[in-house]
Amino acid sequence: MAETKNMLLFRRWDMTGIEIKDPGLKTAISLRSQILPYTYGRSALKRFNKAEVNIVERLINKVMHFGKKYAKNTGRMTGKKTKVLNTVKLAFEIIALKTGQNPVEILVRAIENSAPNEDTTRIVYGGTVYHVSVDVAPIRRVDMALKFIADSIRDSTFSNPKPIEEHMAEQLILAAANDPNAPSVKKKHELERIAQASR
Repeated sequence: MAETKNMLLFRRWDMTGIEIKDPGLKTAISLRSQILPYTYGRSALKRFNKAEVNIVERLINKVMHFGKKYAKNTGRMTGKKTKVLNTVKLAFEIIALKTGQNPVEILVRAIENSAPNEDTTRIVYGGTVYHVSVDVAPIRRVDMALKFIADSIRDSTFSNPKPIEEHMAEQLILAAANDPNAPSVKKKHELERIAQASR
């Protein structure tokens, strides 16, 4: 299908000029031109096909969980995709007003800064459990970055009167600036520090 020039995300944001700076994530982050980031789960049952799903839709899917602190995946928010889609749309407006930059680019930078390079895995050898440092695959790096960002949005919004859109905009701006106080960047550094210790 031929892409047209006016395929702007939410009819506002151009995704064609955005460059992915991290070479390891170039195959895992999809910036396919779409007006509405909504594929109705077409790629859900195909292996590795989530790499083809637009990165904004993947953020929406990660945020689409109930925000109760100790029961995050209870299914309460399942099917509320349009609600979260409107939340992301409004958060993008806030990001554009605060930074004057393309919010999709801010999202890509936030993912690059929150994606861990190393993780630990358990190896059982002769009845003893060892924690060994391993490199993280590109798709999993993006998954973990989106999880860290979604968790930070959820935790900051919990029991807070400020709207979720503002929290989302703040978290993405902080992570895009590689701020060490951003919760998603903190989680990445903590994970890498533990992995480095078990080399």
